[in-house]
Parts: sequence; structure tokens; C-alpha cells
Amino acid sequence: MAYHIGSECIGCGACAADCPTSCIVDDGGVFKINEADCIECGACAGNCPVGAPKLA
Repeated sequence: MAYHIGSECIGCGACAADCPTSCIVDDGGVFKINEADCIECGACAGNCPVGAPKLA
């Protein structure tokens, strides 16, 4: 189960800054996770101010 970013995303980029695999990308003002590259470490979830990243 990889993480995914829900509709709560405010586009701040905090999740992408700490991703060790760089699998989080800006998709027009919101961020998306390339689930194939996600290692389920939770760094994105721990850094998000609105709790948008969740396990799929």
C-alpha cells in the first residue's frame, strides 16, 4: 500500500521536501505521489500541515 495525497492538499510542497525517493511531484498546484516509487516511509504524512498524505 503506497501513500496517496487526498483532496485536502493545499499545494505547500512540505510533503515533497522530505520524500527520500522524490516520488512526489507538483501537478498544477496540488501534489501527487507516484505510487510505484513510494516506499511507504511516512515522511510525507509527518510533514504535511493538513494531513493530506494517507496510505492507499
